[in-house]
Amino acid sequence: MTETIQGTVLHVVPPDELDDQDLTPGLHELAESRYVVVLRRGGHPSFLDLVWAFIRRDPIEAVTVVTDQRVHEDDELTLTVEETDMAGVYVTASVGRDTH
Repeated sequence: MTETIQGTVLHVVPPDELDDQDLTPGLHELAESRYVVVLRRGGHPSFLDLVWAFIRRDPIEAVTVVTDQRVHEDDELTLTVEETDMAGVYVTASVGRDTH
């Protein structure tokens, strides 16, 4: 099942740096020669959004997306993704879960 995620790129691990990162074996295998992107879901929150999230004790969610798309930190993205078996980890729909 696919869903659309909008967010701000917090961190990018390019394919050539995957071995240098402390990734879980499952994430490393899923990524292979793709980008691992950490997004702040919903984009960059305003100051009021941050205060409201703090008051509600509702943290701003970060998610990890494996994609073929080259992105840069602070980019605003809208991606169609598929959920994986790992919590908070998605793959872009064009990558697919079983494509290696």
